[in-house]
Parts: sequence; C-alpha cells; structure tokens
Amino acid sequence: MTGSPHVVDDVMTHTVLALRHGAAFKDIVRAMQQWRVSAAPVLADDGRVVGVVSEADLLRTEQARCDGPGPGPAAGPTEATAMTAEELMTVPAVTVHPETALPEAARTMARHGVKRLPVVDADGRLRGVVSRADLLKVFLRDDEDIAAEIRREILPHLFADSADRVRVQVRDGVVTLTGRVPDSALGPVAAGWVRCVDGVVAVDCALAGPPRRPDLDPDLPDAEHAPSTRGRTSSRAPGEAAGS
Repeated sequence: MTGSPHVVDDVMTHTVLALRHGAAFKDIVRAMQQWRVSAAPVLADDGRVVGVVSEADLLRTEQARCDGPGPGPAAGPTEATAMTAEELMTVPAVTVHPETALPEAARTMARHGVKRLPVVDADGRLRGVVSRADLLKVFLRDDEDIAAEIRREILPHLFADSADRVRVQVRDGVVTLTGRVPDSALGPVAAGWVRCVDGVVAVDCALAGPPRRPDLDPDLPDAEHAPSTRGRTSSRAPGEAAGS
C-alpha cells in the first residue's frame, strides 16, 4: 500500500563497461583499471549477457599459470591457459531486470556473493549494472520525504477515520509512530508497512489503543448485563408472604 517502490532502474548505472567475448586478458585488466570496476559483463555479438569476468576470475587464472602441476589435482587446461573473456568468464551470469525491487536485488547479491549485477531486459540484452553502492542510495532519502510518504500512503489506508491522530517522526531514517488508534492490533501492521518504505532504517511503534473507561465499582454488575426489573408488578396482597 506504499507508494511506488524504488526499483533497480532508479539507481543503476546506465553507462557501463562491457566486454566482447574475444577481449584479451591484458585488455580486460586495463579496462577494469580505467573504469575502476571489479567485474564486467561479457556480451555475445547480439548484445546478450553471456557471462561475467571479475578480478577473482583473472587472479585465479594467473595463479593457475604460476602454480603449474602440483601434488593436488592439476589445473584444467581451460583455467590455466585462458586468454580471452569467453575463456575467463563465470557462467551463467547472475542478472536482474530493471523492474526488480531493490530488496530483491540485494538478496540476489547476498545469495551469490557478488558486488555487482548486470541489468538485462526481457531478451537478456545489457541495460546497465547495479552495485552494492547503488542499492544503498535509497538510504540517502530525506527524512521529511519519508514521513510525507507514510502520512500520505499508509496512515489513510490503516486508520481511515483517525489518521490525523497518529504522529510520525523520522530522524536519520528511524521512524517513530505515536498516538492512539481505534484498534491496538493494527500497531504491528503499521510497523510492518512502514518498514517497507524506501529509506527506512528502523521503526519504533508506540501506537496505543483507545483509552479504557474506568470501572468505578467492580463489585456491582454491569448495567448492560444486570437483570432488568422494568415493567414487573407484584400480585401479592399487602402483608402476604412470598411463596404463600
């Protein structure tokens, strides 16, 4: 129910280094140094991303060349003699789409242990690259901008008739919710929705339910449940005992 979530297309780098599959080892190293990147996607002739060459791939190949045959399993001929991007690259490439939500992109990076992801369209053609630093840009969002979205997009949906009773304060991305709401059970729901707002670091939810009416005399029956005597009349004659 929040506003349009930030997606990869909002933060990714559009002008990026890409390698042709025939790029030579030294040319790859030189290009990475010039662009100051630690990895680059490898493209087929039609622009599709077919793999990624990282600094780890280059170093692993160089180590295999230097080590030579050893007591353990010998390095495969492809690894030890790799000279081009096609031979060096890791396949398949782990990619995301421009419309991928930022949390999903972050989970993909963590799951595969990578720092950058090529961004591809539906046909697998390169559209950009998103990095860890790109994903963190969302936390630079202004506090008042975050508060305004919460007031505009969340409170009216949860508390239609009492949204103005909820106070929203945001400081360094930490949101504090205070006030009284018709149902205290909605507090955790509100906190969950607010956590999904871009730029929110944490949520402190102190929403309270409606005030309880004091029970002035707990020993007396509640008026609602006390037996009613309205309309009852006695048919006993004066002085007649009950049950006679």
